[in-house]
Amino acid sequence: MEIRVLRYFLAVAREGNITRAANFLHLTQPTLSRQIRDLEKEMGQKLLIRKSHRVALTPEGMLLRKRAEEIISMVDKTKTEFTSMGHTVSGDIYIGGGETQAIRQIATIIKDLRESYPGIHYHLYSGNAEDVTERLDKGLLDFGILIQPADISKYDFINLSTKDTWGVVMRKDSPLAAKAFIEKKDLLDVPLICSRQAISPHQTGNEFVDWFGADFDKLNVVTTFNLVYNAAIMVEAGIGYAITIDKLVNTSENSNLCFLSLEPKLESGLNIIWKKYQVFSSAAELFLNRMREQFSEIK
Repeated sequence: MEIRVLRYFLAVAREGNITRAANFLHLTQPTLSRQIRDLEKEMGQKLLIRKSHRVALTPEGMLLRKRAEEIISMVDKTKTEFTSMGHTVSGDIYIGGGETQAIRQIATIIKDLRESYPGIHYHLYSGNAEDVTERLDKGLLDFGILIQPADISKYDFINLSTKDTWGVVMRKDSPLAAKAFIEKKDLLDVPLICSRQAISPHQTGNEFVDWFGADFDKLNVVTTFNLVYNAAIMVEAGIGYAITIDKLVNTSENSNLCFLSLEPKLESGLNIIWKKYQVFSSAAELFLNRMREQFSEIK
């Protein structure tokens, strides 16, 4: 299986048309068709459903697309790391994490490094803990930011000083907006908008589920989300109240929304993690050392 042919296959999957993909790749259509047929023969599976003017991926083709994207990403990342060796520190750093205030601390480090090392480029990936650790394990990320509690036993890590405060985002004209804080009883009879990770009973050490206790199953969750930006739009539309963390949604004086914290208070610590025995690029090693300096006092 050649990397070049995987790039061809991804172009066909993206364009949905062999002729358009051939034009993009500067190949003739017969040449590209032959390469894809040879790939199907090598894999022992039909990868494309060929129709009159377009192609679609078979289930096997969809699996190969996912794997090919991971392989190409790793190849490109490796090339960049080796290209930067022996020169002024440069290269790419890949960081994954959920929506959290911790990114402000990371942004401060990035800003400081950019002044001395403008050749370093940063790539941020948004996802929940499962997404981030999967990509970290596959070598597609250098670092991951996880909200505690999380199983970090197989990773090296640094504790971050930031803690995320949980609460509820609502319209300012909502009945609950007049309260000083939100208690469990306030959430039982209202429509809720929750992140899938926050309400999953299968999530290890799920803090919100534990905070709510025995009546958790009585909650009326009408919408789930993985990006709080989308959740805020749902709240503004009057669909419900969003369970989220503070300072991610615009609740300024000019906003129609406000945030009230939970009572008893619920906070989550954060870790930045990386694979044990990881061999870093010079850029990632520099970034790690700066984080250790920044967070050396955090226990």
